[in-house]
Amino acid sequence: METYIATFFSHFGAVRFGRQLREAGIDCALMPVPRQVSSSCGTCVRFTAKPPPPLPAEGDWECLFCQVGNSYMELQSNL
Repeated sequence: METYIATFFSHFGAVRFGRQLREAGIDCALMPVPRQVSSSCGTCVRFTAKPPPPLPAEGDWECLFCQVGNSYMELQSNL
């Protein structure tokens, strides 16, 4: 299992994505964006999965990162 961080353009987008993950049976937590990762709204969703669930085709997600030790590798961007 890998740990992922999804960032969003708005707090509402993070809350909505967290709800979708929980409904799919994936444990997740809303948290402040780590210092190494920038974000527009400052809220991210941290979750563990293998493989990561697809991010919505439309929506206000910003980036998906995989946690590697104490750093983060960008996997997907919606910029």
